[in-house]
Amino acid sequence: MAVNNNGSQTKRRLGLILRALKHRNYRLFFIGQGTSLIGTWMQQVAISWLVYRLTGSAFYLGLVSFCNQIPVFLGAPFGGVFADRWSRRRIIVLTQILAMIQAFLLTAMVAFDSITLMRIILLGVFMGLINAFDIPARQAFVYEMVDNEEDLPNAIALNSLIFNMARLIGPSIAGFLIALAGEATCFFVNGVSYLAVLFALAAMKLSRSAKAEHNGTMFAGIKDGLAYSFGFVPIRSALIFTALMSLVAMPYVVLMPVFAKGILHGGPITLGFLMGSVGIGAFAGAFFLAQRKTVQGLEKIVVLAGGIFTAGIIGFSFSQTLWLSLLLMLLPSFGIMVQLASINTILQTIVEDDKRGRVLSLHVMAFIGTAPLGNLLAGFVAEKFGAPRTLQISGLLSIAVMLFFLKQVPHIRRLVHPIYVRKGIIPEVATGLQTAAGIVSQAKD
Repeated sequence: MAVNNNGSQTKRRLGLILRALKHRNYRLFFIGQGTSLIGTWMQQVAISWLVYRLTGSAFYLGLVSFCNQIPVFLGAPFGGVFADRWSRRRIIVLTQILAMIQAFLLTAMVAFDSITLMRIILLGVFMGLINAFDIPARQAFVYEMVDNEEDLPNAIALNSLIFNMARLIGPSIAGFLIALAGEATCFFVNGVSYLAVLFALAAMKLSRSAKAEHNGTMFAGIKDGLAYSFGFVPIRSALIFTALMSLVAMPYVVLMPVFAKGILHGGPITLGFLMGSVGIGAFAGAFFLAQRKTVQGLEKIVVLAGGIFTAGIIGFSFSQTLWLSLLLMLLPSFGIMVQLASINTILQTIVEDDKRGRVLSLHVMAFIGTAPLGNLLAGFVAEKFGAPRTLQISGLLSIAVMLFFLKQVPHIRRLVHPIYVRKGIIPEVATGLQTAAGIVSQAKD
């Protein structure tokens, strides 16, 4: 009997974790996206290996990464307006086709030995422009695929889950294929993997498609999105928090080669272990969020996750033993994943649907836009004061960001409460006066 009870409890828990998959459209997306992301990570590893093979320069590795990121930062506001004015499914179909073409162009150039650094950079800029339109549309599209809004937080957590599963699987496959058949094979596999997303999108039957709005110019749409986002305290606080954490916290990954070689006295295998630990910690964070039943209380989770990140990153900075470093590295990756995915969930829940794409495009800008600057600052500080001291400074600055957000939490809760009540997330039991007070306070802000 005990075995049966344990089995039924495990089944119920698994059902809770995967509950967004009961929606057919999201289930199709989950399978297609999971397949495509493995190909994406394979291509990223192959690009890095190819650039280093051609140039032998760490600088060009950073340059190629910058060329992939800067178009997303500059183009995301326009991508957000498109996501609010046009069919999000059609936008994603178009971006997937263009990304497939990019992967096959890389395949052909490498296969026929006509690849150059400049062509890699140009194709990287092209991919960045594609992502500037794809990412806001893709994030906003999750809302349309999940028929029950209560399952939206779970769907966002599962997105993070498959992203980190792909991050664990894709690079391993890429390493094997590069050694066996060269980089072109990875690019070709990635190109084919986009078919999985295209088939999934074609098979969907949407019942809650967003209404396309075409009023005003493109720049007027961007202006309205900015006014809405920064005029509402919860959204403004979430965007500022994301930008600051991306600036002071995310660069820890860039310094992993320094710790692998200079602190732990290892080589590529040691670096692989450290990056694997980062992936496992992030996967655990996504798994943790997938078990939550509601968006309510995520503000508190964001602060707690910040504490976990800080403890892990400062502890890691003092470690000189591989096994201890691997254990400690689980904490910051867990913390940063939980923070950013929680912020994304809050934004997706409280935003008005006709502005969803623009708000999420600003979230993309906040995350991606400050990351290159953070990496640059981290490299400069590490050069002057050493990598361990840099991570200690990162941890202390993260505490300051966490305290900033903690100060905003009571105000945020008061303003989002009426939204949660209206959407049925919080049962409306004797909350009339409280809701009215929240609406009046929101209007003042």
